[in-house]
Formats: sequence, C-alpha cells, structure tokens
Amino acid sequence: MKRMVPWLITVLLAITLIIVAAFLLYNYWSNDSKGSKVDSAISQVETKQLTADQIVEVSSQITDIKTNLADAGYVVMMGFSFQLDSKKTKEEFDKIKDINIKPIIIKTLADMQPTELNGAKGKDQLCAKLTNLINNAMPSGKLMNVAITDFIMTSI
Repeated sequence: MKRMVPWLITVLLAITLIIVAAFLLYNYWSNDSKGSKVDSAISQVETKQLTADQIVEVSSQITDIKTNLADAGYVVMMGFSFQLDSKKTKEEFDKIKDINIKPIIIKTLADMQPTELNGAKGKDQLCAKLTNLINNAMPSGKLMNVAITDFIMTSI
C-alpha cells in the first residue's frame, strides 16, 4: 500500500493538469469562434434611425488631437465625432470634453502601436475602446457612437 501512494498522487496530479489544460484551451477556442470582444460590443449597441437634424442635436466633435503613439517614432493627428443619447447628455458632454474626454483619448492613443491603428478593424477597435472608457467617465447619459473624422499618422 505504501508503494502505491506516490503513484496514486502522480496519477491524480496528471489528471488534474489535463483537465485544467483542456478547460483553458476550450475557453481560448470558444472566444476565437465568437469573434473579438470589441466586435461583440459593437454589435450590442442599438442604433435608432434619426433624421439629420436629430443627429446634429445629439452630436459633438473634438478635432485636432495630436499626440505620439506608444512607438515614439510615430505621431497621430485625429478628429472624432461623438453621438450621444440625448440633447441634455450632449450639453453635459460639451462641458467636460476638454477636461475629461480629451485626456482619455490622448492616454488611449499613447498606449497604442501604429500597427493597431492600421485598417478599418483597428479604427473600429479604437472607437469601441473609447466608447467604453468615455461612458465610464460620463456623469449621466450614454455615448452611443464614436466615429473617426480625421486621421493622419506619420513617422518622425
């Protein structure tokens, strides 16, 4: 019996490690098949059909954001358009956009590599990330959509 205890412990440990590895691989593969979290966040945002005048009433812009990316050899100049859920939310957003919103955008861009901003997918991921971060900073109301209106990236 004493000879079997080490073998029994080894077998139980091996089974436990196999189960943990299988669980981790299953989670990794199931996340890939569903798409990225950003894609699912974009699909969950509900948009209603608004007239042009209604869109203008609930939209705000921040232009001429210039900052370095995480790779200090690259500079980006961007402009953004923000669609909010109501006119009241837009008024509150306009009050805090230079104080709270612009620093969020600059910090987010400062953590990004130039390759992350390439293509439509990279820009969509940036917009989704900004939507989540800005919604957390909003005193009330909700940011519905972020769109990139201007984009210039250059190396120094």
